[in-house]
Amino acid sequence: MTIQAMDSGKYREDQAFFTKVSTCLAVFIVFGFVQWALRGMVDYGKVPIWVHLHGLLMMSFLALFVAQNRLAGSGNLALHSKLGWISAYLVAVIVGVACFTGVMAVKLHKVPPFFSDAYFLALTQVDAVVFGGLVYAAITRRKETEFHRRLMIGAVIVTLEPALGRLLPMPFMNGMGEWVALVIQLGVVTIIALHDRRVLGYIHPATTTAGAIVAMSHVLIELSANNATVQGIAASIAGG
Repeated sequence: MTIQAMDSGKYREDQAFFTKVSTCLAVFIVFGFVQWALRGMVDYGKVPIWVHLHGLLMMSFLALFVAQNRLAGSGNLALHSKLGWISAYLVAVIVGVACFTGVMAVKLHKVPPFFSDAYFLALTQVDAVVFGGLVYAAITRRKETEFHRRLMIGAVIVTLEPALGRLLPMPFMNGMGEWVALVIQLGVVTIIALHDRRVLGYIHPATTTAGAIVAMSHVLIELSANNATVQGIAASIAGG
């Protein structure tokens, strides 16, 4: 459904909701990392340059994500579109840097102690690819407003996981942190689904798709981490 095909009043109500959700998600993600730093959990002076680059890229993406939602709400679709292409190229770089950062964390033995090398490798690679895939899907449906907004939100929901990893007491969760993070992520999807029912009268297929992909990414991470080939690759990287 395009903006033109949707009642203007419903569109404004719908966009106001997505603007609020986008802002809340961005603030939550940033808070997760900021509180981690303020608690002294990492010495940023000793962090490799590519980790700083990854953080800068993600901060830039989140800022653009919020700005684009606000532009859509204000009706400035021309600038929204221009920034959208900047975001698309930015996401391509983010995926590459995120995958590289995950590999280097294993190579340099910087994996959190409550994760195995194979698990952390699977976590970083799967999340990066799923994030990029959802953004790509959103771009291909950019002329279909309802699909585009929900798939973009789905992509950002994927990025909640690293923030949750810094907020949840992972060392004391006996391996259940992954599934607690999934429940929280699906909680956000549920909020969108309830909004769909109220505004559209049904749960939009993009909401269902985003939720299913988020859930399947967690399953894929678990399966990959326990796969002998992935374990061998992680061991080879760590020993290389």
